[in-house]
Amino acid sequence: MVEIRYFAAVADAVGKDSETLELPVAATIADLRAALADTYGPDLDKMLGVCAYLVGDELTRDPSTALTPRVDVLPPFAGG
Repeated sequence: MVEIRYFAAVADAVGKDSETLELPVAATIADLRAALADTYGPDLDKMLGVCAYLVGDELTRDPSTALTPRVDVLPPFAGG
């Protein structure tokens, strides 16, 4: 089980701040994106393609990164 936390535009797109998904033990960001696209549609996958992912203590965009029990999905933020 992986807890997925959504922020900003991604949270708006999925209609929630978080959810728990059952993914294989060796699942990667690519697997997460595929599961979310299957659930929420291809428009979300386009958005996920520009997101950063906080996996453990590592901020990454690498789709081959293995998931940890909690993953934060962070869209690009504007402002300053």
